[in-house]
Amino acid sequence: MFDAAIIGTGPGGLSAALTLKIHGKNVIWFGANPICEKVAKAEKINNYPGLPAISGAALAAAFQQHAEQMGLTVTEQVVTSIIPMGEHYALSAGADFYEAKTVLLATGTAAAGTLPGEPELLGRGVSYCATCDGMLYRGKRIAVICTAKRLEHEISYLAELAEHIDLFAFYKDCAIDLPNVTLRTEKPQGVEGSSRFTGLKLNTGDTLEADGLFCLRTAVSLNTLLPGLETEDGHIRVDRGQETSMKNCFAAGDCTGRPYQYTKAVGEGNVAAHSIIRALAESGA
Repeated sequence: MFDAAIIGTGPGGLSAALTLKIHGKNVIWFGANPICEKVAKAEKINNYPGLPAISGAALAAAFQQHAEQMGLTVTEQVVTSIIPMGEHYALSAGADFYEAKTVLLATGTAAAGTLPGEPELLGRGVSYCATCDGMLYRGKRIAVICTAKRLEHEISYLAELAEHIDLFAFYKDCAIDLPNVTLRTEKPQGVEGSSRFTGLKLNTGDTLEADGLFCLRTAVSLNTLLPGLETEDGHIRVDRGQETSMKNCFAAGDCTGRPYQYTKAVGEGNVAAHSIIRALAESGA
């Protein structure tokens, strides 16, 4: 029986794993190894305190080194279901089952509705974060795909930097009315480029050339992993201690909602770890 099972090897999962390790807890950590693969794809990160203009690859390497120095190991299995068992949880991963007193979901966001060629060019002209990568496109032409009105502030931010934006808004009543933003009515069909993004293939058969592409999408609901888990706008609902609607089940990082930022994920992972430590103490573990 593990004290905690952490699902996800991004910054939130790493932060929690480090804190729990320091406190001597018995943890199983599920995910991909090397860890923080999404971080490694970022071109440049300007808002991580103390590490100005660091590349995603360099930050991911530092995360990996820290995890290894602390003796953390990753179980490279996909957890397909989590089953409440009263005072603990059972986790199914392939043909194996594990038991843990607490669970931390640090699963990130699901890549739904992606265009052909998009994942391959992530970090090479394709970005999911205006705050992280917007400065790279100052004075350049970019395309933006946005699926929710509540993300329009990110479009406005990009418009302050880019020379021109071609906006594909997949929601009603787009309120963006800026001189350097053109609202397009075509439908993107694919991402073009070999080593780097060069343009969007449209349903008209034409190609819209641009220097970069920002895909601003809402997250997909994650409650299929744990039936009964409360979600809101496709994200896991948590309280200030990062506890979900399920007792002793916590969540941290992108899966809890925007902003999708490494700093936010790290902070939430730390808070969740301390909540787990408190829950274990209260149960006498």
